[in-house]
Amino acid sequence: MHVLGIETSCDETAAAVLDDRRKTLSSVVLTQDAIHAPYGGVVPELASRQHLATIGRVVGEALRRAEIPLECIDAYAATQGPGLVGSLLVGLSFAKALAYYFEKPLAGVDHVEAHIEAAFLENPNLPFPAVALVVSGGHTALFFLKKRLHYRLLGRTRDDAAGEALDKIAKFLGLGYPGGPVIEKWAATGDAERFVFALPRMKDTSLDFSFSGLKTAALRLIGETDMSDSHPRLADFLASFEEAVVRALVTNLGRAAKRFNPASFILCGGVARNKRLRRGFEELARSSGVAAFIPSPALCTDNAAMVAALGLEKLKTAKKASWPLDLDAYPRFNATRE
Repeated sequence: MHVLGIETSCDETAAAVLDDRRKTLSSVVLTQDAIHAPYGGVVPELASRQHLATIGRVVGEALRRAEIPLECIDAYAATQGPGLVGSLLVGLSFAKALAYYFEKPLAGVDHVEAHIEAAFLENPNLPFPAVALVVSGGHTALFFLKKRLHYRLLGRTRDDAAGEALDKIAKFLGLGYPGGPVIEKWAATGDAERFVFALPRMKDTSLDFSFSGLKTAALRLIGETDMSDSHPRLADFLASFEEAVVRALVTNLGRAAKRFNPASFILCGGVARNKRLRRGFEELARSSGVAAFIPSPALCTDNAAMVAALGLEKLKTAKKASWPLDLDAYPRFNATRE
């Protein structure tokens, strides 16, 4: 059995082919960074137009690398949401057309859940229960998994996502796009204790996140110190801000561990590539006596292998395949707390 996965939730056009042993036969990701860089962020209309122009070639390249003809694909998986609705509709519509024409099943996949699934691609025997921290440019959330395909939302950001906060500070300073990797490069040589940022705290006992306060504090410091790309303390400032974001994430993960006593921690999403975050995550896991799992860097950013893997799991457990034309895109993260 071969599954073709398609991912177009934001500004990466991606396709991948997996077999029923969950082996990745191909994974192709076409980024749009150069298109959006002049604007300091993703322009939805440009993103969807670029997906339209490249989706056929990306899928074709994935099939070529997998050495699997299109007619030999047994099932399809595509991201339904959350994301930019115009971008989502390109990939989902393409998959629906293929599934309808070849009369093959199609699984609609949640983008956030697919990021968690990336950890299982490389660690199929990951022990349960698990607490997953999803950190990306658009999402920051904590989930509890007592078994496969069971996602209980523990906490989510109430404003900016962690990656979004990093991107906005980089944009304000004119450092380039995407902002997270640029900040990480600068911060590597900085003193993370030079500037002090207070961690955001919820007034209730929830495990929610908030990064707008950190962003506002950073903007205030930028104004007070005339911070710029030529300032001698820029590396220290960015290291301190990055450290504050990491501490906010890891602190909440630690609070979740005390409440739910997991056997595993999962760190996933685009920001999971950040070295400072990976170190903080692994240090917390060691001190808590919990196994730590982080996907390889290529599986942290948006990709279609994670979409195909989750689609395969859903198709295996589905009692009846959904009619492809019934699937629709949804722009917002719609998980509910139990």
